[in-house]
Amino acid sequence: MALQINKSLNNIVSFIGPSAAMKASLLISFIFHITLLLFFQNVLPFYPNTAELKTYRVDIIRPPIEDIDTGESPEDLIDDIKENESPITDSYQDTISLDTKDKRYASYVSLIKKEILTCWRYPVDALANLIEGNLTVIFSLISDGKMTSISITKASGYEILDQEVIRAINSAAPFPPFPESITVKRLNIKASFDYRLTSEK
Repeated sequence: MALQINKSLNNIVSFIGPSAAMKASLLISFIFHITLLLFFQNVLPFYPNTAELKTYRVDIIRPPIEDIDTGESPEDLIDDIKENESPITDSYQDTISLDTKDKRYASYVSLIKKEILTCWRYPVDALANLIEGNLTVIFSLISDGKMTSISITKASGYEILDQEVIRAINSAAPFPPFPESITVKRLNIKASFDYRLTSEK
């Protein structure tokens, strides 16, 4: 049987020629392999499934909360909170105005104000040139009344006025020690000075 197949193939090859037989074999092999590849690709795909993933939105809905009637208005509740709040203070330092009405500081700063006023003058050259202005300074005291710093936070626009205020505060220092009502270690005092010329009509 095998001899007959070989003879038949030899007869075909001798009939169509070796070159055409080679081409036909290659064509048959190519078709066979393509068919085989397509078959296995359907059975075992060579690439992952690239189907688009679907996304879902989920909303969690909270059931409504029944109104609770406390008999108090929102303003009353805010007032209660304010009454229960304790003011946050810095135990190391505090900043006040020279005109403060705070009972802890009022009597002490009135002493400081008097001492500064005894030293504060209207500069002669500023009077002669009708110079006016106002400025704000802040100076720091420690518990023994010693001044540790002084700076101008709002200048008058005239150095002669600014320097006079610095001189007056330096001349008035040191100040009395802190009374028992002042518990901070450093007190920053903000003071305003107004140079204003007045004339009688």
